[in-house]
Amino acid sequence: MAPPTAQTMSPTMRYADGDFDRGAEWREDASWLDEQLASPVSRVYPIWRHRFLFSDDVTPLTLSPQDAAELAGLERAVLLGIIEGTVHFALDISHLSEDCLPAMSHDLRDVAMHLSDRMAAMLAFGRGMSVWHQDHLHCGRCGAPTAAERAGHLRRCTNHVCERMHFPRTDPAVITLVIDGERCLLAKRATITIPRFSTVAGFVEPGETLEDAVRREVAEEVGVATGTVLYRASQPWPFPSSLMMGFWARATDPRIMVDGEEISEAAWFTRADIVQGLEAETLILPPEDSISRRLVEDWRNLPEGAIIEGLE
Repeated sequence: MAPPTAQTMSPTMRYADGDFDRGAEWREDASWLDEQLASPVSRVYPIWRHRFLFSDDVTPLTLSPQDAAELAGLERAVLLGIIEGTVHFALDISHLSEDCLPAMSHDLRDVAMHLSDRMAAMLAFGRGMSVWHQDHLHCGRCGAPTAAERAGHLRRCTNHVCERMHFPRTDPAVITLVIDGERCLLAKRATITIPRFSTVAGFVEPGETLEDAVRREVAEEVGVATGTVLYRASQPWPFPSSLMMGFWARATDPRIMVDGEEISEAAWFTRADIVQGLEAETLILPPEDSISRRLVEDWRNLPEGAIIEGLE
């Protein structure tokens, strides 16, 4: 009997499974936006220093536009999308002190696994937009202040000589599980003290393909040479502003030599090694909301001897 094959990625991916309409066609319709921001049916999500407010540990606080306007001017509202006819906005209230907040704030990663796929994806979108606005208050060309337009999806330089338009950006990054036969490589970041071992990740450089970025990052961080690279899936990662593109890669030279700066320790793990490490609490896997965890778990769920199509 031929060995089983593996190809598809696990369907569960936090922040990436939202099926809401982003309403892009309405962003420049001032009359429609004014109407929605005057409607008591619309929902506004206050966001404070990139943290959303929650009524409890699992329920995001939403306000009517009228109530939200008591916290900040609605000209700051960012259109997030439309769900079953209801329009949703994010509103930055970072100018308030923490003791003035109407509810407890939470970092999205702390609560994401308790949210629906749709809500986690929409709030991830809102967090990414919040970071982008904060980072583009001034024009990168001339230094003049910028002003938000198009329902928060454009910032324009207010210098009439410049008037450069700034659009939301995301930074492409690769994240890779390196495989060598029946074992995978996991690495520990130098900045953490707990025994959390993860996959190898890094940003794509200008003029570089994703596959070359995978090989370069793995070689730089853990010294392992890789050959065939197999794309698995992508995940928006607004912490602060990345798109993570996940890969499996085949090792061609398994010798490890960590860089000592980003990575302090790396090792090869069989599936049994992972189970043993988890039971002994000498190993912590990547957080459940991350594509890194999915890359590891999908490999762990393969039967022994499985042929990975595209990575033979």
